[in-house]
Amino acid sequence: MKKMEGRAVLCLILAAALVIGLIVFGVKFVKDGDDWAAFYANAHVYSGGKLAVGSVYDRNGVELLTNDGDGPHYNEDENIRKATMQVVGDYGMNVSTAVNYAFRSEIIGYNILTGTNGFLFADNRELNLTIDAEVSKTAYEAMGSRNGFVGVYNWKTGEILCMVSKPTYDPAYPEQAENAESGSYINKVLSAAATPGSTFKLVTTAAAIENKADLDSWSFRCTGSYEIDGEKVTCQSAHGNVDIYGALSKSCNCAYASLTLELGSEAMNEIVDQLGLTSSYDINGIESVPGSFNFDTYNINLGWAGVGQFEDQVNPLSLMVYMGAIAGGGTASSPVLLSGSDGGSVDLLDPDTALKMDALMRNNVTSNYGDRNYPGLELRAKSGTAEGVPGRSPDAWFCGYSGDLAFVVCVEKGGYDSAVAGPVANKVLQAIVTGE
Repeated sequence: MKKMEGRAVLCLILAAALVIGLIVFGVKFVKDGDDWAAFYANAHVYSGGKLAVGSVYDRNGVELLTNDGDGPHYNEDENIRKATMQVVGDYGMNVSTAVNYAFRSEIIGYNILTGTNGFLFADNRELNLTIDAEVSKTAYEAMGSRNGFVGVYNWKTGEILCMVSKPTYDPAYPEQAENAESGSYINKVLSAAATPGSTFKLVTTAAAIENKADLDSWSFRCTGSYEIDGEKVTCQSAHGNVDIYGALSKSCNCAYASLTLELGSEAMNEIVDQLGLTSSYDINGIESVPGSFNFDTYNINLGWAGVGQFEDQVNPLSLMVYMGAIAGGGTASSPVLLSGSDGGSVDLLDPDTALKMDALMRNNVTSNYGDRNYPGLELRAKSGTAEGVPGRSPDAWFCGYSGDLAFVVCVEKGGYDSAVAGPVANKVLQAIVTGE
């Protein structure tokens, strides 16, 4: 009798273990089934180690990539291929944030009921992106022979319309990968952080609006240099007496260094966190790179940090979302790359601060950059010159918004002011707004 009871207990234990095992397997199947299906050994969807199924399209149904047993096939336009390579991906799947790597299960068409057979839903092997192929081509061509990046998104919907990085290469010719320029496998809008130059003055300005009650009556006299503890912050010329509008539109380093010291490191640390510049964004599962800053330092370094130099490192996507939040009265949609998806929204600014920032950025254009250079856009913008590497030309930045579109542009080694990056931004925005 005792032997039978012992066996019964053992059977119950084994049955319980089986049930628990089935539950664990079921949970893991639901949670990780798409990763299992996308494993390289799955002969149903891979051929020679390369995806053999699925297609990727832009927002207008333009085919960017189709996979079959012969390998990947890209758009027939060479410049579209080059412009979208870091977004779509290359033959060797070298870009970890590209859709042919990050969204393999979606391209494969995995479904929890049918697996990878793809017969239940006709379009479950089609991936539709928010980017615009023709706009991306315009951005690529506007950059010319220069390296850098262009990002544009609709701050109301979160749809990323353009993410172009250079250097790049033609993914239709895998042999070019062997001689691809360093940096070709990086989507700089998502995965890079760089010295922002005077575009960062938009961050310092927001801190001043929210922390300095007398900002409207504040003024500074720029003589071309500003001494801090025996060292100097310099401007390219003496700007004379400037208020906050003049300091921003003339991009006065001396005025902003003084303003930053008055605000202090605590306020500067708080504002970069508040504006999302030290955080990552989740773009349909792809993580952007956070920025980094050092305001807890000597006064001279703090002054330069408030200007957008020293150790400031800004992620372009985060800066672009900040531009969208100013346009949206303090709130913007989080960026998305897959059509039909919703990334939610972010609250970055007090509405009154956003309204003041809008007026200041509009003044930059009307008093400095010139509306005639951006016809029909009613642009709000700020330029920047990043003195990154000694002995080489600085990087030219331009960021802002027009209507529902927020943007960021950087032309590496491009030189000074808005004259370099501004025309790139104008061509891309005109291509979206007017189709030209």
